[in-house]
Amino acid sequence: MSRKFQQAAALAVTAMMVFTITSAAGAIAQDQILGEEISEETASQPFAASDTAAERQVRFVSQEIVQELPDPAQAQGDLSGIGRDAGSLAELVASIPVAGEMSKDMHCLASAIYFEARGEELIGQLAVGEVVINRAESGKFPSSYCGVVFQRSQFSFVKGGRMPAIKTSSPAWQRAQALARIAHEGLWDSPVEDALYFHASYVKPAWRRTRVAQVDSHIFYR
Repeated sequence: MSRKFQQAAALAVTAMMVFTITSAAGAIAQDQILGEEISEETASQPFAASDTAAERQVRFVSQEIVQELPDPAQAQGDLSGIGRDAGSLAELVASIPVAGEMSKDMHCLASAIYFEARGEELIGQLAVGEVVINRAESGKFPSSYCGVVFQRSQFSFVKGGRMPAIKTSSPAWQRAQALARIAHEGLWDSPVEDALYFHASYVKPAWRRTRVAQVDSHIFYR
């Protein structure tokens, strides 16, 4: 092969490489320009049949998409529609799903029901839960269920800022969880209305409060 032919071939290869690099740089610059012009609205639209391959490659959403987390109180399932046909509180309790993870506040609410009234009738247990909820909503007490339950010198089962262990496999705990959800969602009318205080009927505190009702062995006040 002659030296002139070799030089010509080398020049051809060099020219081809320069052309390829230039074309690629131009495509990248075009992609950047197209990407800046695409809005969030157009990014959500489907591709048209006439779209070019380059246009399809640069359609993207420039901002992060954040999916909202569910309300922790609803972690055990949606209760919409439940309870409308329940003929009794016992029937409603039996229909409430309690499997799954509870939020911290719902656990505190169920714990108050469990420790303060698990030996009471269901309506009495519900009434105790209602007091915790009323306190959290009153503006006179901590604004969370756990804040209410762990407030110093309010509930006798809390000692040193801690509560006893719960027998989580017991039917009493299953009922307490269901009643906590019923009270939280307002699925059954409580006989204690806006009560903020209660005590056992065998106790005679010198309270100057308005008596609301007596339910089983507890007397409720506001």
